[in-house]
Amino acid sequence: MEQAQPGKLSPGLVIMMSVATGVAVASNYYAQPLLHTIAARFGISNGSAGLIVTVAQLGYALGLMLLVPLADILERKKLIVVMTLLSACGLLITATAQSMAFVLIGTALTGLFSVVSQVLVPFAATLAAPQERGKVVGHVMTGLLLGILLARTVAGYLSALGGWQTVYWFGAALMIVTAIALGRALPRHHQSQSLSYPRLLASILTLFVAEPVLRIRALLGAIIFAVFSVLWTSISFLLAAEPFHYSDGTIGLFGLVGAAGAMAASHAGRLADRGHAGRSTSIGLALLLLSWLPLVFAKSSLVGLVVGILLLDLMVQAIHVTNLSVINHLHPESRNRLTAGYMTCYFIGGACGSVLSTSMYGYAGWFGVSMTGAGLSAAGLATWLLAERKAKPAH
Repeated sequence: MEQAQPGKLSPGLVIMMSVATGVAVASNYYAQPLLHTIAARFGISNGSAGLIVTVAQLGYALGLMLLVPLADILERKKLIVVMTLLSACGLLITATAQSMAFVLIGTALTGLFSVVSQVLVPFAATLAAPQERGKVVGHVMTGLLLGILLARTVAGYLSALGGWQTVYWFGAALMIVTAIALGRALPRHHQSQSLSYPRLLASILTLFVAEPVLRIRALLGAIIFAVFSVLWTSISFLLAAEPFHYSDGTIGLFGLVGAAGAMAASHAGRLADRGHAGRSTSIGLALLLLSWLPLVFAKSSLVGLVVGILLLDLMVQAIHVTNLSVINHLHPESRNRLTAGYMTCYFIGGACGSVLSTSMYGYAGWFGVSMTGAGLSAAGLATWLLAERKAKPAH
């Protein structure tokens, strides 16, 4: 039996779940403004330091595939608290690391269990009243993207104060406090699912086969997060080099610019609730491509960089919230598996974007990064327009 019923989600609990989602996912992104500092500390290249981002996102993708579906068969409150504490353990390993190998081990463990954020999102959708589901998902996903972006600001500031490992000590403490708060505030919730674990995982593939909406939204999710990672993986290299020579703290401040864009996208879920998901997706993908026009001039124009970051992060968040709002209406009893399938594709896309970004920066500098981001954005827009055209005869 389910102890928590839809419509029992208070505004205060929405805020707490949004903050917890942001704190959890931030654990995966503290490294990004510190990559050049970590590279210097261990005597490795920027490209090798970029492996931290790739390992974090691959760990996250693995957790999405193997752990998030468990929320459809286990009691969610206990699962959320345990995963939050295990993610804190990964941060502690990184905080005490004396070699790059242990940084990567801690990063992988943190990434694996910080997918607790993706248990919180469908849990919020389940607890919300049906007519407010998109709005609630929008609020919680805003917390998630703010966590990704503000992690850079916090990391840069703490690194400037006490060194890069201070960031991970702080992150671990924050996760422990979050686990305690969630343990006290969340309602107990258990769904009556008789599936075994192997069948549970296999059912994710079944959902992909059965639901064309899930397939196209997952593909779009992978593309937009690849675009997002192309920008944010290499931005620290750009800003630490000529002509800027910015410190970790200053580089981290650019996360605030992205955060402003993320907050502006919080209404995307409401548009999906009102039946405008298709239109908002088309506009979002077109503007995502347009965002690379000012970004290509970022090396010589800080204004272009700021405008591009604002527009890109706004569109990525708007499309992402729309995607989640749409798939959360497909099968209420399978929300965690739908989320797991979608978000696995999303973070695989992010990992690929990180690899492409560091490779292109080493090969062709910021121009190469910009062309990669623009190319992926154009591919996303073309994919969506083709899917829309193919779907029209069915209406």
